[in-house]
Amino acid sequence: MLFKPTKLVIPLILSLLSHQTQAIEIEKIQLPDMGDSSGTLISPAQEKELGDAFFRSLHSRIKINQDAEIQQYIQSIGKQLVANSDSPSNPFHFFVVLDNQINAFAGPGGYIGVNSGLFLLTEAESELASVMAHEVAHVTQRHLYRAFEAASKLSIPTAVATLAAILLGTQSPALGQAALIAIQAGSVQFQIDFTRDNEKEADRVGMQTLAQSNYNPRSMPVFFERLQQSSRYYGQGIPEFLRTHPVSASRISDTRGRSNKYPYKQYPDSQGYLLSRAKLRVMTSSDKKKALIYFKAREHQGTVEQQAIARYGIGLVYMETQKFLEAEKIFQQLTRQYPNQPQYAYAVTKTALESQLYDKALGLFKKALDHFPTNNAIKIEYISTLLKAKKPRKAKTILQSLNDQMKKLPLYFELLAQTYANLKLPAESHRYLAEYYYASGQTKAAILQINLAKKADGINFYLLAILDDRLRFFQYDENQRKKNQ
Repeated sequence: MLFKPTKLVIPLILSLLSHQTQAIEIEKIQLPDMGDSSGTLISPAQEKELGDAFFRSLHSRIKINQDAEIQQYIQSIGKQLVANSDSPSNPFHFFVVLDNQINAFAGPGGYIGVNSGLFLLTEAESELASVMAHEVAHVTQRHLYRAFEAASKLSIPTAVATLAAILLGTQSPALGQAALIAIQAGSVQFQIDFTRDNEKEADRVGMQTLAQSNYNPRSMPVFFERLQQSSRYYGQGIPEFLRTHPVSASRISDTRGRSNKYPYKQYPDSQGYLLSRAKLRVMTSSDKKKALIYFKAREHQGTVEQQAIARYGIGLVYMETQKFLEAEKIFQQLTRQYPNQPQYAYAVTKTALESQLYDKALGLFKKALDHFPTNNAIKIEYISTLLKAKKPRKAKTILQSLNDQMKKLPLYFELLAQTYANLKLPAESHRYLAEYYYASGQTKAAILQINLAKKADGINFYLLAILDDRLRFFQYDENQRKKNQ
C-alpha cells in the first residue's frame, strides 16, 4: 500500500488531480512573485539528494513497477508534459506503483508516482495525463519546499526524517504520526490551508500544461467527477487520499470553466495507453480467471483496435498461467495484424523466453530489436535472454545502450551484477549487486556486498579505490538513517 497520510503529512505528499496546440490564444496564468524563498532553503544538489533518498526508500516499502514496457510508457507521457511545462529543464522521474489504492503523489527531486489503481480508474489517456500534469505543477511551483518552509524552516536532515516518518506510517500509522508530531510540532491548520492553495494552483497550472501537451483539458473535470462519484461507494473505507484531497463541486466547476475556454476536438487514446492499461490489469489482478473473463467479454466488442487490445489481454493471461502455446498464437496474430506495434513483438518474444526456448527467444529478440532499435523494454528482455543463454558479452553491450531513465531502475544494476558474474568477475558482480541493494533501499545489504567485493580474487587498485569510496558513502548513509529514526 502507498502512503496513508494523516492531516499532518498533507504538505509533504502533494497529490491529486490535477495535448493540443491551442487554436485560440489563451492568456497564460500569471503567478504572483512569491520570491521563491524555498530556493534558499534547499539547493538543487540537496534537492536531488533528497529525491534520490526518497525514491530508494520507496523501493524498500512499496511495490514499484519494474516492467520495462510500463515504465517506458509512463515516462513518455511525463516527458511530454514536462517539455510543455513552465520548467522544461527540471529533472523528473515518473513511475508506477503496483497498488490498487487510488493515489498519485509528487515527491522531492521530481519523483512522481502513479498507483496502478488510479491508472486503471482512468477511461482515457488524457485523464491519466491530467493527474500527472497536476503533479508536475506541484514540483515546478515548488510547493513541497514552500510547505517545508511554512512548517518551521525544516533542514534537509529534518526533511529526510519527516519523509522517513511518513514511510514508517505506512507500516504503523501510530508510530508514523508520533514521529511527525515530534518533528514538525507546527501549526497544522496553517499547513492545511497552505496546501489547499497549492491544490488550486496545481489544477490551474496543470491544465495549462495539459493543453499545451496536446491532451484534452476537459479530461481534468471529467476525472474529478469520476473520483467524486466513486468515493460514494467506499463508506467508512474511503481512501485517505480522497479524504485529504476532497473533490469538491467548486473544484470541478472551476476546472470545467477553465477547460471550456479551449476549443473542442477529439483526442484519441494512444495504443501505448490502451496496451499499458491492459497489461497493468493482468499484472495486478489476484484472480487471473476474472481477468480472463474481463477481456473475453470485450473480445468481440467495439472497434477493431479495441478488440485487438482485448485479445492482447487474453494472451497476457494465458502467458501468466503458463498456457504458452495459446498465448503465442494470439501474439503472432496480433504481430501480423500490427507489425509496427512493439508491444506485440515484445509479447511474442517474451512468450518464447517464458517457455525456456532460449535459442528461439534470442532469434525473436534480435529480430524485434532490429525493427525497434530504441525500444528499451525489448532490450531489457533481450539482455535477460542472453544471460540465460550464457552470452554475457553481448548482454553487457546492450546494457550500456539503455537510456538514463532505465538506468535508475534497480533491475539495471541486478542485470549488471548477473552479467559480471557470468563473465567470472566476482568483484564487479558484488559491486553492482551492492548498487542494486542500495537502489532498492537496502543499505545494509549494499555494505555487505561491497565487503564481499573487496575480498574477491583478482581485484585491482582502481576497483579497490572505487569500492572503498562506495563503502564510505553507504556507511555514512546508513549512519544518517539511524540518526533520523
